[in-house]
Amino acid sequence: MRTTAQKSTTAAGAVGFLVVMELGSGILQGWLNPLFSSIGEHHGVSAASLNWISAAYLLATVLVVPLLSKLGDIHGHKRILMISTAIVAAASVLVAFAPNYELFLLGRAIQAPLAVFLPLEFAIVHQRDSERSGRSIGRLVAALTLGATIGGFLAGFVLDVTESLSITLLMPAIFMALCVPGIAFFVKESPLRSKGRVDYLGAALLGGGLAALLGGASNLSTWPPLTTALAMVVGIALLAGWVVSARRTEHPLVDLTMLLRGGIGLPIVVAFLYGAQLFGAQAPISVYLRSDPATLGFGFGAAASAAGTMLSIMALAAFLGASLSDRASRLIGGPRSVALGGGLSAIAYVLMILAPGTLVTFSAWLVMAGLGAGLVSGTLPTLVVQRAAADSVGIASGLYNTARTAAGGVAGALFALLMAALTTPTANGTRAATELSFHAVWWICAGVCVLFAVAVLFIRQARTTPVESTTSSSNVDDVLEPAN
Repeated sequence: MRTTAQKSTTAAGAVGFLVVMELGSGILQGWLNPLFSSIGEHHGVSAASLNWISAAYLLATVLVVPLLSKLGDIHGHKRILMISTAIVAAASVLVAFAPNYELFLLGRAIQAPLAVFLPLEFAIVHQRDSERSGRSIGRLVAALTLGATIGGFLAGFVLDVTESLSITLLMPAIFMALCVPGIAFFVKESPLRSKGRVDYLGAALLGGGLAALLGGASNLSTWPPLTTALAMVVGIALLAGWVVSARRTEHPLVDLTMLLRGGIGLPIVVAFLYGAQLFGAQAPISVYLRSDPATLGFGFGAAASAAGTMLSIMALAAFLGASLSDRASRLIGGPRSVALGGGLSAIAYVLMILAPGTLVTFSAWLVMAGLGAGLVSGTLPTLVVQRAAADSVGIASGLYNTARTAAGGVAGALFALLMAALTTPTANGTRAATELSFHAVWWICAGVCVLFAVAVLFIRQARTTPVESTTSSSNVDDVLEPAN
């Protein structure tokens, strides 16, 4: 029989593997960003069509993340994590060698299970040790953030060295394929299971509703108005049908009682607001950094490499904030830690408006915003999993992830419309962005940060109920061990 120290060592090793795996997941999520132009040239598509690289992935995630999260609760989080990793690896091969753009987008959509890695890993580490899961969740989020930063740098370097887009796109597939046996060896299956069967009708209604609503909102500026309105109406109708179905189903995909009165509803609303400002502000910040003050009267005229460095510094600050999130939560409490992060981000947005200063000064405000974002992203998932039923951590985490990314997609589209409305005509007949358009976005982001910073303080204390399991307590301690 193994000692407690041996159990602790193997558990730590498993968490370490999941951190490495999440680092790779982040690298894959940031891998395509510097390759968009090369992908367009390789497949002969326009710059506008390249928007579908992100859209295809995002729309697919809202379809599959809730379903796979629920499957993890029912059939085991390790099992679904292995299957999801294998699917992402296979899809990455298709992305690398797709003979046309249509198959490339299909492969990109099939990569959507990548977004369920974190919810499944949250459930695994929470069932291993609920008391200290916050520390592990902070490390996983920090690894994801750092990986996305590394991916943006590494992909361009690999492309320059190999001069082959296919080889460059194949690198993530190799890493994901290697992760499958790693999961089998290091991670033992979580012991708790949710009762019942998978609510496939609920999954179709929820996923389809979110995809239609998000698709319409994300394409407000590109689709015809009638098409956009029709998509959003269909989305709302499907979501209404999902609510009716969930109330009538014995084992729904999402327990509405848990969502509305079980303590996770407000954290998920906070996640939605957080995601809206986080992802919605990224493109305006990047454009502002590169705007030429000589012609536009604002911006810094930074080269692509300099702008990338500034954004990477912001991402590293987020990594630091996520790494410190568990310590902050222990000192001042989880809700206050999220409120602190929201406050820091709000102050940063206001300073970006009122005191942009030099590129160095502006970078300091980006660092402040990154620290705030890291505190929120490292703490908020813990608030969700601590308030979820022991056998529903996967679906609760999946809803958190879906709310965050869906909000980002909607906010990006709405901010694009707002900035387009605030342009000014130029001498050559075109329209140029104005400083007011950027300020409008950042004022909204600051307001949203204050809103969720206040809202999170109303989250009630997590219930401390004993974990129920069909397995012995020693098995719960051993959730993460090398498999025999």
